[in-house]
Amino acid sequence: MRLESRPWIGILVTSRKSRKRILKLYQRYNSLNLKLYIFTPSDIRWKKQRIIGLSLQKGIWKQSLFPFPQVVYNRCFNKKVQTIQSLEKAIGRNQCFNAINFFNKWDLYNRLSQTSLKTYLPETFSYKYSNVSELLETYPLLYIKPFYGSKGRSVYRIERRDHGDIDISLHSTAPRYICRKNEDIQGKLDELLGSAQYMVQQGIAMSRVDRKYFDIRVLVQKDILGEWTVSAITCRVAYEQYFNTSMCENMYDFVELLSKELPPEQFNTILQTLNEVSVKAALEAETLLGLLGELSVDFVLDEQNKLWIIELNGKPQKNMYNDLKSKSIKRKVYSKPLEYAYYLSQSPRPFK
Repeated sequence: MRLESRPWIGILVTSRKSRKRILKLYQRYNSLNLKLYIFTPSDIRWKKQRIIGLSLQKGIWKQSLFPFPQVVYNRCFNKKVQTIQSLEKAIGRNQCFNAINFFNKWDLYNRLSQTSLKTYLPETFSYKYSNVSELLETYPLLYIKPFYGSKGRSVYRIERRDHGDIDISLHSTAPRYICRKNEDIQGKLDELLGSAQYMVQQGIAMSRVDRKYFDIRVLVQKDILGEWTVSAITCRVAYEQYFNTSMCENMYDFVELLSKELPPEQFNTILQTLNEVSVKAALEAETLLGLLGELSVDFVLDEQNKLWIIELNGKPQKNMYNDLKSKSIKRKVYSKPLEYAYYLSQSPRPFK
């Protein structure tokens, strides 16, 4: 592809130690031959309007003083957006994407629940205003999740047994705590959760493969035309007796794992739904959060093979794709953000 210009694209990361490793991956899949450099918030020299960045030029790693890039791709995973907001003032609105990538799960649930995607969402409540004992009467299985969380950290599984005891689990289905029939479950949870904000989600009776829980992660990215596209659909299979799929034993291409488990017609319907629903979810998330270039949508299949959206992630883990056989998936994972950055550099406009 012939480029009208070779803009400078800046990749913003949290740590200087990670710069070389991360840039090496994007540079490898830089089929557009864009000029790339990578930097951290502390590398910005605001008064000089310059950035200390690391780049790879003609096979040589160089740390240099660069002008501000035309576009910034944010790979810092935090809730603070002051740096991005200041960069936007310097280089222009809608030239920084994924400014917010540490998603508030409660805000996103409320946004999606007002759309046609509601049918794919488990019932979800704010923990602060919920009576867990009452919810367990309606939903014998619940998950309690922090508003801000990743990799399944601090996600508790709450299950009411037939005899009335309540199991509280973390990561695995084996209970860490058991509340007897007459014990105060709310008091125990308050003690465990502390002051952080949590939500309570209806538990889904998940389908399993070889007795192991799995989820379906759809990576949605914008392309060189600025349009949302699905780059990869994968399954993370948890260790046996673990519900946290972030602690996965194996990673598979969706087609490889489930095409043999489901009847062809049902498999094709599920695949089409995953594509359509994920793009719709990305559009809704962007309306709420501002300019985005990529995110992932996590689904589970229940025992009747109905799809449920479990959560959206604004900074998808990319090393999880390393074990896949498909080279084309890995290429998309790293090349699509660069395509979108080029699109923004050539045609600044309000995001789609």
